[in-house]
Amino acid sequence: MKSNIILKIRLNLEYFLVFIIYKIISILPIFFVSLVGGILFAIIGPYTKTQKIVKKNYLHIFPLATKKQISKETQLCWFNMGKTFFELLILPKIIFSKDKIQVEGLNNIHEVIKKNEQVIFVGIHQSNWEILLPTIDKLGINVGGIYRHINNPYINKLILKIRQKCIISNKSFYTPKGKQSAKEIIDGIKNGLSIVLLVDQKDSAGEIVPFFNKLSKTQVGFLKVARKHKMRIVPVQNIRKNNNNFKIQFYPPIDKFSKEISDIEAMKKIHIIIEKWIKDNPSSWFMQHNRFN
Repeated sequence: MKSNIILKIRLNLEYFLVFIIYKIISILPIFFVSLVGGILFAIIGPYTKTQKIVKKNYLHIFPLATKKQISKETQLCWFNMGKTFFELLILPKIIFSKDKIQVEGLNNIHEVIKKNEQVIFVGIHQSNWEILLPTIDKLGINVGGIYRHINNPYINKLILKIRQKCIISNKSFYTPKGKQSAKEIIDGIKNGLSIVLLVDQKDSAGEIVPFFNKLSKTQVGFLKVARKHKMRIVPVQNIRKNNNNFKIQFYPPIDKFSKEISDIEAMKKIHIIIEKWIKDNPSSWFMQHNRFN
């Protein structure tokens, strides 16, 4: 009983601290919020235990990197992570700003929009990945996406409200990762929605697929969904152009994989695409995740 009371007090204190920070930075300019977040994480991040994971991930991608390169790129990775974290608290300001998000490759999804075609957008945890779903929603595409819930339920509820403020359509939705998300994603597809997924993280229940020449547990379930519902896959890249300006690049849809191609072989083809994105912008990738374990 006592431990439950202590836990509730701690959770409320954490929420109160985040809420105060949220209220303060919500009235500050976007560039300032982004810069402060980046600087804080760049200073603190390299001294945390997670720095070992960041270095390991970088060396998996660039095994011949020098110590100087590793130090520079991992610090820039923390800088991007800090900006992304703080930008989440002011996400609506970024989404509804007139000049913060540049969209390219609309010709590649012209038919998708025109015919209201259901597709699966695949991206990665790069730049500020939180802008992907709202940007797709703004294009008039009803879309569902999965988010990883925060352990503190009060903070989680606050962040979800911030995300939902960025959605225009009353059909687009977010769902927390887990059994609930699987059901809600399938229900969304049955109701005519497209899906956006970030496919670069480890999935302990997934298949072993080469990723940067390392055998890694990888999610492939969405390929089965794509086949079953005859949905094409649209790669979408998220690039941070400078401090807090972004470019969303849509690539040509991948035609539905034939039954003769296994999920692993299909995922290898997708990995080729996202590996290039990461190599081109390594410091903007979420390297704090233990992807290769």
